[in-house]
Amino acid sequence: MLRLLVLMCALTVSVPAFDLVNPKPPVAAKKPKDVTVHEDKRIDDYFWLREKGQPEVVNYLEQENAYTEAVLAPAKELRAALYKEMVGRIKEDDSSAPVPFRGYAYYTRTEKDRQYPIYCRKGLAAGAAEEILLDLNKMIGTNTYISVGQYHVSDDGTRLAYAVDWTGYRQYEVFVMDLATKALIPQAIGKVASLEWGAGHDVLYYVTENDSKRSDKLHRWTLSTGKHELLYEDKDELFNLDVQKSRDNQFIFCLSESKLTTEVFALPAVSTGTELKSLLGRTENVKYFAEHRAGKFYYVTNRDGAKNYKVAAAPDTAPAQLADIIPHNPAIKVEEFDMFAGHMVVTERENGLPHLRVYDFATGRSKRLEMPDAAYEVGGDRNWEFDTTEYRFNYQSLARPPTVYAANLTTGARTLIKQTEVLGGFAPKNYKSERLWAVARDGTKVPLSIVYRADLDRTKPQPLWLYGYGSYGISLPVSFSSSRVSLLDRGVIYVIAHIRGGGELGEEWREAGRMEKKMNTFNDFVDCAQWLVDRHWTTPKQLVTSGGSAGGLLMGAVLNQRPDLFAAAIVQVPFVDVLNTMLDATLPLTTEEYIEWGNPNIKEQYFWMRAYSPYDNLKKAAYPNLLVNVSYNDSQVPYWEGTKYLAKLRTLDTGHNATLLHATMGAGHGGAAGRYDALNDVARNYAFFLQALGMSK
Repeated sequence: MLRLLVLMCALTVSVPAFDLVNPKPPVAAKKPKDVTVHEDKRIDDYFWLREKGQPEVVNYLEQENAYTEAVLAPAKELRAALYKEMVGRIKEDDSSAPVPFRGYAYYTRTEKDRQYPIYCRKGLAAGAAEEILLDLNKMIGTNTYISVGQYHVSDDGTRLAYAVDWTGYRQYEVFVMDLATKALIPQAIGKVASLEWGAGHDVLYYVTENDSKRSDKLHRWTLSTGKHELLYEDKDELFNLDVQKSRDNQFIFCLSESKLTTEVFALPAVSTGTELKSLLGRTENVKYFAEHRAGKFYYVTNRDGAKNYKVAAAPDTAPAQLADIIPHNPAIKVEEFDMFAGHMVVTERENGLPHLRVYDFATGRSKRLEMPDAAYEVGGDRNWEFDTTEYRFNYQSLARPPTVYAANLTTGARTLIKQTEVLGGFAPKNYKSERLWAVARDGTKVPLSIVYRADLDRTKPQPLWLYGYGSYGISLPVSFSSSRVSLLDRGVIYVIAHIRGGGELGEEWREAGRMEKKMNTFNDFVDCAQWLVDRHWTTPKQLVTSGGSAGGLLMGAVLNQRPDLFAAAIVQVPFVDVLNTMLDATLPLTTEEYIEWGNPNIKEQYFWMRAYSPYDNLKKAAYPNLLVNVSYNDSQVPYWEGTKYLAKLRTLDTGHNATLLHATMGAGHGGAAGRYDALNDVARNYAFFLQALGMSK
């Protein structure tokens, strides 16, 4: 224990602050554009930054990158040390948990000094030779980005259909491989949003996007004949399509989903017909998701007032005649299910924590699998086989690395399949994880997930990193990060605020943080930060924060509300130009998100968003140290949102802190695809935080 305390003291030596003297920040040209709507006068000086590909825009982004590097330069050695630490904790030559399917084990592996995974398989018999299916390190060629999206082996195990994103824009090009010869099979499917095999290995079902990246058409392609058929088009701008197959391989499902409503169409997997059958129709504010087993359709649905969802079933011949299997419980949110021949595994969430419930069809009884930690993340791993009594799940916590177990569905006994190794002397016992509840200004209790060094001095405030999201009903995972250990070991506490708008406490929690109630999301986060300060976990000078995408919206709104509460913020691929984006129906995601934020073409809803849109509510204030990260090929939140935001903020900022922009030019919403490139980006972020806190070397 004494040695660890000495180490932490050694790691908290002051380092040089940001260089804000020598480099001068780029100044974006002002080109006023009137964007007035609903008699609300707005002039956008930086609208021109959305002109992607124009030399002036590219040059400006490159200048911002150079400025950021210059300001961060005093911590160059710190950044290199962080990167070395993080690489030192990963097992560079490693493989994923193997997935059994049709006589083979499928897995990915990595090799030292190579950026990308290698997709492989080998026979289940002892001594079987490895077969390399995809080596992304070779496939990338002269491209700067590569990522595999869809990856499906045909029912008979003879062919592989996969899709590759070459830019980060989440447009996936389809390829089909003969697994015996590894040769590609000619087809002209092109780019897809989702993909699934029909029965056998000759028919592929796939969904394509329109110009605004809405997934709107379902197609079928027959490989042997090259025949193409358009099966369905959804013209409702609120809905996106996805194609799936029941695990028993009997049905193709076409899911049409908006933020509040779904409709599922079914087609027998062996069918050559084109008529899709709607299982339960489309009813506003009713969602259902389908599976199939033993002559019945099974549903996770909120029908009949089941706000937090239930599991029900109906015969194939009468798919709308539902009978409850797991009735609705207002205290427990049913999130999804995995269907097998003799069992069903249901993912539930109670008091903010996920649970796995195993239902035995033979007995009609169910029970939960037990979990060891107070705060954790658990969910199904890759389970490709239908006729099995083994269920694979992934378990982790803030202090425990990801572990894949196989649970016997009959007995509940579990077998360790794969535990992620964390090198560099990491031991879970050296860290403490807690679950606490902060109190928001309206009295609502908000769950917090916390992790820190077990030997940290808790008698005084400490540096603390607060993270949040709070949108779309998404529950933030309480997951492990070997990179984060570098901050924990320097005495930083890490906290996740599970604020309203997320899904941690069920549908009511989500509804309390969307549309006209969206301000609750931002207020919750501010109140969680203040709660931590008031209880001496930290102080404003020791408090840093971050969020990405819709969590970037959170950051922007929170910093406008309380810029004095934080020492620094990382604003990642942020949705901050809310009004301009939501008024442009040609942009990806815009129309389908009218029922998440509101439709700004409706005056009342426009002013909901006007009240918090970060770009439009920037003000004269002393903002904390800021690092805004954007990606040039981002399809979800365009690079120009964060770029405009920072350019405008600099003209209003009355403080003397670092205001930085980093643009990743060869990536998309998820950042760099290469694992070493991604760790370099993390090292930059962490060094920024530590510089802002005056910590570490």
